Amino acid sequence: MKIFITGGHGQLGRDVGALLGKKHDIVTAGSKELDISNRAEVESIICREQPDVLINCAAYTAVDNCETEKERAFAVNAKGPENLAIAMDAIAGRLVHISTDYVFDGNKAANKNYIESDPTTALSVYGQSKLAGEEAINDHSSNHLILRTAWLYGRKGNNFLKTMLRLAIADPTRELKVVNDQFGSLTWTATLARQIEAVLSDTMQGIAHATAEESSTWYEGACYFLEAMEIPYNLSPCTTAEYPTPAHRPLNSILENNRLKQAGLSVFKSWKKDIDLFVKLHKEELIKEVTLH
Repeated sequence: MKIFITGGHGQLGRDVGALLGKKHDIVTAGSKELDISNRAEVESIICREQPDVLINCAAYTAVDNCETEKERAFAVNAKGPENLAIAMDAIAGRLVHISTDYVFDGNKAANKNYIESDPTTALSVYGQSKLAGEEAINDHSSNHLILRTAWLYGRKGNNFLKTMLRLAIADPTRELKVVNDQFGSLTWTATLARQIEAVLSDTMQGIAHATAEESSTWYEGACYFLEAMEIPYNLSPCTTAEYPTPAHRPLNSILENNRLKQAGLSVFKSWKKDIDLFVKLHKEELIKEVTLH
């Protein structure tokens, strides 16, 4: 199978490419190789490459910056997926698109998970742009699967866990306030890559949720990770109100992998088990990386 990966140099794109490259013909493109907001560019490259599947890992994910860079957010997160959908439909290919928990307002009770059929009410520009991307794909693609995920971390690129590690190593005694009233599921990009591989062997269409099992707050997740890393830290829990940000962040980002489970396709396990394995595999590399930077 020939697979084209957009956003191929990001933390998810790299893991997807590394995994799928073992069995498939892979073409990857980052933003420098392909501007997905440029329809002519997209159509030209897709027409040339003729992939069976395109996996769109490309997105503008600077959530707070989206509030002041709305045009850029919608160009990449909405127009980009539309262009990819049109181009892939023209060659009768399949589009697998990565979306987000931010399409929901997060106002469900913390013990209630969001399922695929729940109404969407995006409150941030980032969420609105990603929701517009989902809608564009639905309008322009006859063969697509949208995977909503959340709270990603991986070996490559920047993410929340690496930030916590860097700050803790820099000064273990410094008190760091971490939000403790937002709930979600820390999701390892390597596991999400395996999930993407699993759905490629199926004909599932529409929208499916794809996150680690069980949930935590940012504070709980950070503490668990740093303890697994055996790094001294001084974290203290705070509320969202105590840590204001330009963009609205959902209080409840827990997604239920309802459709994947019903189809017998889910590969996800507890977020704690994934962090344990992540640390086992990459502990020394992670410490070295954040220390050097």
